Amino acid sequence: MKVVLRSEVPSLGRRGDVCDVADGYAQNYLIPRGLAMRATRGSVRQAEAMRRRRELADAAVLSGAQEMAERLAGRSIRVVARAGEAGRLYGSVNAVSLAAAIAEQERVVLAPEMLGVAEPIKQTGTYSIPVTPHPEVVTEVTVEVVAAT
Repeated sequence: MKVVLRSEVPSLGRRGDVCDVADGYAQNYLIPRGLAMRATRGSVRQAEAMRRRRELADAAVLSGAQEMAERLAGRSIRVVARAGEAGRLYGSVNAVSLAAAIAEQERVVLAPEMLGVAEPIKQTGTYSIPVTPHPEVVTEVTVEVVAAT
């Protein structure tokens, strides 16, 4: 059965896609939950309009992410943390605290998931952290972790 997706279904497609699925899957799961509707001539035209709106929204998100990446490219973020004699931190600098520092210093709000911090930083020094505001946009930020005096 051909259906038009009304919202994103993880293993199937995105809003506005026309998909061919098993009859039982469509009648027992997708249509009752409002995730899809039967594909008719009218609904296929409606799906095209949904796809166009989705593409415009995706383009706006992409341009916003590119603008954000341009603002962050080559920037240096300074994080002050308590540290011992050898430069070992009394705690760590993780993605959440780094996102807060970027928001405070550069006025750019990032979700912690956008920062490529594999492990929390536990030593003073300079680190290069990848920032991915969008899957197609990647930039790097230099993070300088210094000991509090």
